[in-house]
This record gives sequence, structure tokens and C-alpha cells, in this order.
Amino acid sequence: MEITPFPIPTAKLRAATVCFMALTLCCVAVAQTSNCNGRFEITISAEVSTALTGRMFVFISKTDTPEPRQDGGTWYSRTELLGKDVEQLRTGSSSVLDGNELGYPLKSLNELPSGDYFVQALLNVYTQFRRSDGHVIWGHADQWEGQQFNRSPGNLYGSVQRVHLDPREGRCVKLLLDKKIAPVPVPPDSQWVKHIKIRSELLSRFWGTPIYLGATILLPDGYESHPNANYPVLYEQGHFSRRAPLDFDPTPLEPDPEREGELRWTGEISGYDFYKQWISSRFPRMIVITFQHPTIYFDDSYAVNSANNGPYGDAIMTELIPYIESQYRIIREPYARALSGGSTGGWASLALQIYHPDFFGGVWSFYPDPVDFTRYQLADIYHDENAFQASGYDPPIPERPMERTVEGQADVTVRQMTQLEEVLGSRGRSGQQYDAWEAVYGPTDKDGYPMPLWDRRTGAIDRQVAAYMRDHGYDLSYYLRQHWPEIGGLLVDKLHVYCGDMDNFFLDVSVSKFEQVLESTSNPYYGGTVEYGHPFKGHGWHSMNQAQLLGAIAAHIVKHAPASADISWRY
Repeated sequence: MEITPFPIPTAKLRAATVCFMALTLCCVAVAQTSNCNGRFEITISAEVSTALTGRMFVFISKTDTPEPRQDGGTWYSRTELLGKDVEQLRTGSSSVLDGNELGYPLKSLNELPSGDYFVQALLNVYTQFRRSDGHVIWGHADQWEGQQFNRSPGNLYGSVQRVHLDPREGRCVKLLLDKKIAPVPVPPDSQWVKHIKIRSELLSRFWGTPIYLGATILLPDGYESHPNANYPVLYEQGHFSRRAPLDFDPTPLEPDPEREGELRWTGEISGYDFYKQWISSRFPRMIVITFQHPTIYFDDSYAVNSANNGPYGDAIMTELIPYIESQYRIIREPYARALSGGSTGGWASLALQIYHPDFFGGVWSFYPDPVDFTRYQLADIYHDENAFQASGYDPPIPERPMERTVEGQADVTVRQMTQLEEVLGSRGRSGQQYDAWEAVYGPTDKDGYPMPLWDRRTGAIDRQVAAYMRDHGYDLSYYLRQHWPEIGGLLVDKLHVYCGDMDNFFLDVSVSKFEQVLESTSNPYYGGTVEYGHPFKGHGWHSMNQAQLLGAIAAHIVKHAPASADISWRY
């Protein structure tokens, strides 16, 4: 699920995300129309000399502010989106999208009400990968933007055009792709924040092309003036971002009532308020690090090995972390390494701790993605027959929700989200949540792409895929039950999980199942924490702000440090 370096609820991010993705608006032109067989005819500019393979999109909006491409492609958007695969499309040749293509939120152009619209085309460019497992596949090579197709450098797009659409007229709108999205600016290093990017040999061999991992490092106050000090580290997991960890920001900001309300809702403090605590004399001196590890299927690999993504877990554990710890003065002992993250990062941090119980000293996981697949959101993927409808009801309950408000109102269904993902990308290449989980947890299909957990049109669950996910250790509840006799002694007082009681994506239900497993442990008992926010606490809630989290982690490190521990960081 969506997450930033420190947990922020998805619903509250929407306006900020649109602003962040916004680029300079193109001039709005009157569209060229003619009578032809198609609805939209998209041509690549003559300036593009190579044949291109990828996913062609048309965005249809009632407004041109923001540009349609900046607003479309999310489950809460009302901008109509059409998508279609194209192969080896050359200059002068056209791709036609019409009423035969699946759309979102409407299923077809034929359902679009007659009226005036602003339209825009975009091509998400794919790269061919010849993997070491023998599969040859096409996918979008991340350009260090975090698999955001509508702002990925090198993708082509056209000007916004105003057009009158009427399904009964059968006119063709001609669109030209003549613009290219510019590279993402590289953030500069500062006194506090450093950035690294390294080539992964493990991943490059798997994918048959150079693959890179990155990290953003937040250094403690006094790092330069205490050259003999070594520090504990918090490895923070989450969605792709090169911003400073934990929203750290030394720049005072103008008061923003909306942001202040959001901070009160989540329990956060602003990045500047966190900075003031970070440099105070009584604040624990630690290093905080976030990773960048996008894949062709998502902006995050979930920090584990998988059949579809490749050996990301090994690359992080044997390449990225050793490199970081060789470059910065980190105490290289398990008790001094902590993990944290929310949503996607909540699952990844918890998995890293469970899979490597003798390497990390504790995890603080916030509203993690499903940690027990008997509640894959609301579906039990081992026993339910269908992801779209709840089993065991006669007559069947019409739809299973994917997201709700904190008051319980469903606003997106699993069927609708699946429809959006089908529009955004075939063969698991949507860059969205269900496809991402299948790429991480599931097997590879015979065509080299992730095998779907459920049929995209009917919702029928494939039990073999579900069993694969369980048996390969991605159901963390099941993994703990199977391995507690061997690893339980290494996890005592290391597992700390927090979730709102009305998580917008129903993740609290999975956490409750996970808690039952933890509470059933013995010889030894897990001795950690599971805490719920009450009442009406949604996705993004946590009981500690950034400073309080680091205070709790520092106290945990001191508690579990050996008598001979390095205390040079306690100045």
C-alpha cells in the first residue's frame, strides 16, 4: 500500500501527490477530428527515430487543470483512462484506441456521456529484459522516479486537446506524441542528508542489464565533530523516495492549516519540528537510512527474493547494507540495527526482521500490508473461491471492498481496482498493488510474467498460486508458525506492530490474525507489542511521532546492548 518514508495516510496524500507530479502545462489545442474507424488515433512524432514497445494511454477529463495525465491512473481519479499494448511502433504509424479497449473508471468509451472533454495521450515505454532464468520479457525500466508512468523520464506524451465526444458519432480524434518527460533532478547532498546509488551485481545478472540500488542517509548532529563516534542505525522501509528519512526538513515552512490537521490526525510532527528535536542536545544520536529498490513491477521490491523480481533480498543484505556500513560509522552489531516502516514498508521491515532474526535487533512495523493471507485484505485466499465476492453467502454479497473510509463506507471495490490494473498494464505490469503483490509473492507464469492470484475478469482465485505464496514464506503468520522452534529465541522482544482499528485497506484484520499467532507462541513467548489505534484510526495512524519512535528505539538498543557495547554515540 502507499507509503512515504514516515507513515502518512493514503487519503491525505492525494492532493499532495497531484501537486508533486504536476509538470508545466502544455497549451490546450482544439483536437483534429475526422470520420474514421477508430476513436483515438495516436501517432509518434518524426523526431523519435526508434521503434517503441510499451503501453499507450489516452486520458479523458472534464478539466485541463491539472493535465489529464497528471490526474489519471489512480483508483480515486474520475479521469477516464484507456490503455493498450503497442509493439515496435514506428514514426508515422498509428495506434488506435476505441470502444473495444477496457477503460477505467468506465469500462468502455461507449459508456462516456456526450460532451466536451480535454484529452491527452501518453506512451509508457518498455525495455526488453533477457533474464538469467531464460525468460525474455518487456517492462518499464524505472528511471529513478519510482514506477510513476505519467512522470517517468523518457516517456512520450502530447499536448492537451479540447474535443467534443459523442459515442454515436464515431469520429476519430488524432493525437500526436511529440514531447518527452525530462529526467528527475538528482537531490543534492547536505550537511545532514547524503545519497548513494550502487550497481547490484546480483540483480544485474538476473535481469541481464545494469540494475541499481540506492539509499538516503540522515546523519546525526555532531557526526563530523565526533569522528571517533559510532552509531546505531534505523533502516526505514517504504515506497520509493529520495527525500530525507522521517520527513526531516531543516527549512522552516509557512503555516499550512491542511498539513497541520493531517499531522494531528496521524500523530506526526512536521519535518522542521523533527529537525529541531534532531539537533537538540538530549536527542539520541542515530543514523537513519531509507532504501531505493524499484522493480519493473512496482516502486519497491519489498526487500525479499522473488521469482519475478529476482534476488532483491540478497542484494540488499549482501550488497547494499554492507556498502552503507563500510561508508558510514555504523555499529555493525544486531542489537544496534533497527527496522521500521509503514504499509508496504511495514510488511518489508517485518519480513526482514523475521527472515534475518540474528542480523537485526528489532522492528517497529506500522499498518503493514497483509501479514496473514487468510486475510489478504478481506479475502481468505486459501479457502475463498472468489476475490470479488465474499464466499458462503446465499444470495452472494455483491462486491468485496478494497478501500473504505474510517467510518466504514466502501469507496473502491476489489473488482474496480482489478479493472484499473488491467487498464494500466497487461501481464502484471500496472505498477499497482495487486500486481505488485503477485510479482513479490507469486510464481512466474510460462510467459515469464507473474502468475495472477485471481482471474482479472471473474475474480476466481487460483489455489495453486495461493499455496505457492504460503509455502514460499510470504504469509508471515504461516512462516512464524512453521519456524518458531528455530527462530523464536532470536525474536523475543523484537516484534512491535501498530495499526489503526479502521485501516482504510482492512489491514487491521490481517494484523489481528498475526497477533493471534504471536500470542500463541511459547518456549519462548514473543514478548513484543501489537497495538491498535482507537477509535476510527485509519491507514497512517501510529502511536508515536518521528522523535518518539527514535526515542523508543534508542531505549530498546540500550536495554539489549551487551556490557561491552560501544557507547560513543551517547554524547
